[in-house]
Amino acid sequence: MTMSQAQRGWLERLGAKVLGGFRYVGGMSLMLGDTLRWTVLGLVSPRVRLGRRAIAEQLVRVGVRSLGIVVLVQLFIGVILALQMTPPLRDPWRQEAMIPNIIGEAGFRMLGPILTAVVITGFAGASIAAEIGTMVVAEEIEAMEAIALNPVRFLVVPRFWATFLAMILLSVVADLCIALGGHITALLVLGPTVYEGYWTRMQRQLDMLDFTTGLIQAGVFGTLISLIACYEGLKVRGGAEGVGRATTMTVVYSIVAIIIAACVFTVVFYVYKL
Repeated sequence: MTMSQAQRGWLERLGAKVLGGFRYVGGMSLMLGDTLRWTVLGLVSPRVRLGRRAIAEQLVRVGVRSLGIVVLVQLFIGVILALQMTPPLRDPWRQEAMIPNIIGEAGFRMLGPILTAVVITGFAGASIAAEIGTMVVAEEIEAMEAIALNPVRFLVVPRFWATFLAMILLSVVADLCIALGGHITALLVLGPTVYEGYWTRMQRQLDMLDFTTGLIQAGVFGTLISLIACYEGLKVRGGAEGVGRATTMTVVYSIVAIIIAACVFTVVFYVYKL
């Protein structure tokens, strides 16, 4: 094989991957449009029910049942941050009193939403993809369409809004748990230099913008997780193997999308000094 043939084959594979990426994003965009359309119709049209009970059931499944693991993870993150930052701030700068400021800024703006999104991806995103994928394999989706029931309206809309709301609410809990984990560590390990005035210094460091930017990110992460999970579930092919593939790719794609979105937010915050 000549070099030109090898390069042409490489470019063809690269082009196929790029086109596949555009097709994937386009498919999710169309599903998001359908989701928002059915939501608006459910709010303004008396002939279309929004399915509030289904949203509440999914909110319990996605949010309430993952509360314990989110609290546990974020408490340990607060402990880790406090212990990891103490040596470089203490020697030789003697600035360990700034630990509450750093934990508050990092936790509320970025770490709380990101780590909560990762937990939700593994806890709920994979489950959503597997559930919808199993329905596809069992031909339940075709049965719904045969009796004029739209899968997006009855399957995607409740999971979309439940994941969106759960991410925002859990991020609030995550922020508090990170701060609490740091405070417990300061109280038990780091000494009075850190724990005295801990909450006062954190409160002075934070403002409403820090809190709201974290919640905005949480909402975007929840949107990405729900769209990827539902999209992967609806395009399952190949029986049980396809369901397993959809579950795996949901976790992979969701985490990659979360990190990319967080990077974009960070660049925007830096450029506009938010």
